Amino acid sequence: MRKHNYNLINRNETASPMLPTLRPAWHDILALLLGYVVLDWASYLHPLYGLNITAWNPAPALGLLFLLRFGKNAIFPLALAILMADAWVRNLPVSLFVSLGLSALLTLGYWAIAEVLRHRLSSRSIFSDRRGLLEWAGIVTVGTLLNSAIYVATLSMGRLIPLGDVVNAFIRYWIGDCVGVLVSMPILWMLFDENGRTQLRAMVISGESLVYLVATGVALWIAFGIGAAADFKYFYVLFLPVMWAAARQGLAGAVISTAIVQIGIIGLVQLLEFSAITVLEIQALAAVLALFGFFIGIVVDEKQRVSAELRQTLRLAAAGEMAGALAHELNQPLTALSTYGIVCEKLLSQGETGERLSDAIHRMVAESSRAADVVRRLRDFFRTGATQLEPLSLGDLLASTVTSFAPKAQQQRIELTIESVSPCTIFADRLQLEVVLRNLLSNAFDAVAEQPAGQRRVRVSAYPEGAGRICVRIEDSGPGFSETTGAHLFEAFHSAKASGLGLGLVISRAIVEAHGGHLLAEVANHGLFKVVLPIEGKMDDHA
Repeated sequence: MRKHNYNLINRNETASPMLPTLRPAWHDILALLLGYVVLDWASYLHPLYGLNITAWNPAPALGLLFLLRFGKNAIFPLALAILMADAWVRNLPVSLFVSLGLSALLTLGYWAIAEVLRHRLSSRSIFSDRRGLLEWAGIVTVGTLLNSAIYVATLSMGRLIPLGDVVNAFIRYWIGDCVGVLVSMPILWMLFDENGRTQLRAMVISGESLVYLVATGVALWIAFGIGAAADFKYFYVLFLPVMWAAARQGLAGAVISTAIVQIGIIGLVQLLEFSAITVLEIQALAAVLALFGFFIGIVVDEKQRVSAELRQTLRLAAAGEMAGALAHELNQPLTALSTYGIVCEKLLSQGETGERLSDAIHRMVAESSRAADVVRRLRDFFRTGATQLEPLSLGDLLASTVTSFAPKAQQQRIELTIESVSPCTIFADRLQLEVVLRNLLSNAFDAVAEQPAGQRRVRVSAYPEGAGRICVRIEDSGPGFSETTGAHLFEAFHSAKASGLGLGLVISRAIVEAHGGHLLAEVANHGLFKVVLPIEGKMDDHA
């Protein structure tokens, strides 16, 4: 099958107001014809008067899918598919002219439902959010209701259904069509979508799929084995595997689990030879089960999308915070490049072409590689959140970061001190830890800004914190944190600064935790943050 991208989600305000239509290829038409006939044959259970009035009719779901994809280009192929099903599956005792009329009537009804779906769900995919799901379910329910009423009335006028059985036929046809579309359309939608197939494939090959299958089998046994003799009062147990799969795998888990449950229900009602009325009642419950599972699955997918967007937002904010550390990191190699460039110019002016010039050029190449590595690390973190761990001297890291704040401290008359740190090595990403330290120092500077001159103090120190860990303390003479403000310090988008985004401490804590450490704020009468990090080896070993 040609790889169409059927996940038609476009949130651009200037986009087409309707779901775009495609032109079907010959294999698309063949898939519709064969698929419709096969589904109609598989669901030809308890037919009323030999018509396509059954308790489960999934074939229209395939027809609606093609009408949504291909628009009016799918009308004739769908009418032909319905006609073929009437001839080969049901062998209706009517003339070809009547069969053509009935096929055309059903096709127009399904096309009307598809057009309403196309217009109502214009700017989003049908199964991308809760609103889309509810609108889809409502349109399908009302659309199949009207379509069933018109179709059954036509059959009654043609004397294919006795007048006294019209209401029963209408209810059975509506339930069959409605349940068939509600249960089958989501999985068919995903099967015809490249991204959907990827999700379904990943779920099927995972080990959890076998667990879902076993859990569904147990639930079916309880519902139809134990519950059959008690008027199916244990039918609710079928909600458990569907709910579990939806909560774990989102919509993909819901549609797979619901499909397994539906196949199991149809197989069991045939095996146990249930009456048509009983099957109709079970199918109504199955429709509720399906919608319940789809709703949970879409909620889970929405939560995952929001979580991914938030992670990307935090990475973008972290990239901005890392700009200062990046400038500091690039300063040394760029300065060295400039120096070596001047040296090369002097050597060339002196006629030097030997070892000294070659050594200067090699050093330039090394420094340029160092600068490129810094930029690459920032780019990788910006795109994927990746880190590059390396052994670092904690003392050098602290001294380098604090030194970069010395001019600002002098300008604002802040007493900035750093206590001597026992030699120790940490395994970390230098650029990211600089972001943490710079953010904490910046907050400390802001905290003491309101203090009188002579009382503005910021101190950095470090001491062992149990075996294999070290605690970096950043203290300031600011007002500190109360229990109320301390409880909200690490909440995203909560900031005490008028111009702050409230992401600095969130990013800092995430970076520290990614390094196997902890970032804490203590409630005190002055500002105090603690960064606890694991160290390599013992501190005495590095002394």
